[in-house]
Amino acid sequence: MSGEAAAGEAEIEARLAGGGTPLTPEALLARLAELGIAQTTIEHPPVFTVEEAKALRGTLPGAHVKNLFLRNKKGRMWLLSCLEDRDIDLKALGERLGGGRLSFGSAERLMRHLGVRPGSVTALAVVNDPEGAVQLVLDRALTTLDPVNLHPLANDRTTALSPEGLLAFCRAVGHEPALLDMD
Repeated sequence: MSGEAAAGEAEIEARLAGGGTPLTPEALLARLAELGIAQTTIEHPPVFTVEEAKALRGTLPGAHVKNLFLRNKKGRMWLLSCLEDRDIDLKALGERLGGGRLSFGSAERLMRHLGVRPGSVTALAVVNDPEGAVQLVLDRALTTLDPVNLHPLANDRTTALSPEGLLAFCRAVGHEPALLDMD
């Protein structure tokens, strides 16, 4: 790929569907502070899988999540945040969500609608979706475990929030989450 083509691709990748640029992790943390939502963030080497996160975190307390960015054939999109050890049956989940057959959204779609790359997917990324194109779905268990540990838009750090703080943030950015019993 030529340098010009790579620069054009990077510019496209950095633009959200609404034309804006994605928030940085620092801007996200500032937004949490503006909203009065307490958080604690630690830095660590980048992690891309649940297994890597488990190996790295040691005894970090609280709920640890995995996130799935999903779509159906009609172009509807969902962001599922659930406890990291949940087994997810996409066929059953699609039926429960009324979305039919679900598949994973592409990296390009993920960047365009949530402003993050694979490995950094997080419920907090709904801040980059002011149009509300992505439906946030939270495992109801995340509302009962304190703290909830999430990536703050980058997979080289972890942010711990109270369940109330997570819900307040999602609502403040216009994404009332659907709560789903995943037991």
